[in-house]
Amino acid sequence: MARGVNKLSARRVEELKVPGYYGDGAGLWLQVSKTITKSWIFRYTRHRRTHDVGLGAFPAVSLKAAREKATEQRAILAAGGDPRSERATVKANAASRMTFDQCSAAYIEAHRSGWKNAKHAEQWTNTLATYASPIIGALDVADIDTQHIVRVLERNSLWTTKNETASRVRGRVERILAWAKTRKLRTGDNPAAWRNHLDTLLPKPSQVQDESHFPALPYRQINAFVQELRERPGVAARALEFTILTAARTNETIGATWDEIDLQSAIWVIPGPRMKRSRAHHIPLSPRAVEILEEMHAERDSDSKNAYVFPSGDGGLSNAAMGKVIKIINGRRQKAGLPLWVDPMEDDRPVVPHGMRSTFRDWAGEVSHHEKEPIEHALAHKLADDSEAAYQRGALFDKRRVLMSDWQAYIDKVQQERQTRNAA
Repeated sequence: MARGVNKLSARRVEELKVPGYYGDGAGLWLQVSKTITKSWIFRYTRHRRTHDVGLGAFPAVSLKAAREKATEQRAILAAGGDPRSERATVKANAASRMTFDQCSAAYIEAHRSGWKNAKHAEQWTNTLATYASPIIGALDVADIDTQHIVRVLERNSLWTTKNETASRVRGRVERILAWAKTRKLRTGDNPAAWRNHLDTLLPKPSQVQDESHFPALPYRQINAFVQELRERPGVAARALEFTILTAARTNETIGATWDEIDLQSAIWVIPGPRMKRSRAHHIPLSPRAVEILEEMHAERDSDSKNAYVFPSGDGGLSNAAMGKVIKIINGRRQKAGLPLWVDPMEDDRPVVPHGMRSTFRDWAGEVSHHEKEPIEHALAHKLADDSEAAYQRGALFDKRRVLMSDWQAYIDKVQQERQTRNAA
């Protein structure tokens, strides 16, 4: 170690109380002010003039850290640079940088007055906050690349399970990145572009499951919605609740017959001809789903095994029956001045029964601890043949039973809290 370097010790730096400058060597100085505050300075001479560059205050910047910063300054000098000019450049670059979240906020504000629908800005904000921000929100907009965009679109299987929403998110991200490029905040091609870019990495929208055009209830609101639903009488209301609890398609519930139900084992087996993929689907039933079936069984008019579980007149429910229940509930809320049950990600369109599958998928993927495979099978989505069979029986089927029980527990959470408060 050179004799004129590292003259100070950590203890001495801590104990110095007399105002002045104390050299550590090789251009590093500790400045003690009249108020005994301490800061680090790197002093150098260039073109016969002496310059000082601040390196930060002590103790936030320790002696060791100050020496490292001084080494960086000496490297700049050795390369023929000027530390002060380098710092000015860094500050200028930092001032011109923006994160994706900052860019999206600026873009929305710039276009707010031009959007005809006042809620348009809110919809942009909500979709980007929900789907884009968790992945790229804090990133410098200049650093966002194709892999970041793919991660946004593939998170929680967004592209394959809610493709319309995913496509809307992609388009909005593309516009914001284009805005950033115009303002020289980034360079190069737009990583969110679809044609001849993302279309080579992701399946076409027409090739993937697309249930997102069915407005879905945000999963955080499912508790309150089901509480209102349980207050509604009638077969259609019970069928809708059963559909929510089982994550079934509406036509699967409407066509359910008693020969598909095993109340003792709490299993509903939908035969292949009634399934979208023509394969039998076994659904483990949660306690509340069984309770609904027992209620319907007690009121059944026919002992035929082929009788509909949720009858209406001489047949089963119509496709519109469950939707009508939601319309009635929303109508009552409107008269009471309460917010309607709508999908904020789908232009505030009123939710529909089939959209409850997306509600379940969002909850399962974002809140629950369950793995992707049992979640996808609960929705009767395509799995590899060996996985398909395994999730119909044995230990893997038990995983699905836990999943559906947890779904009911989440739905019941608010109701249980209300009952506890009322009892108190």
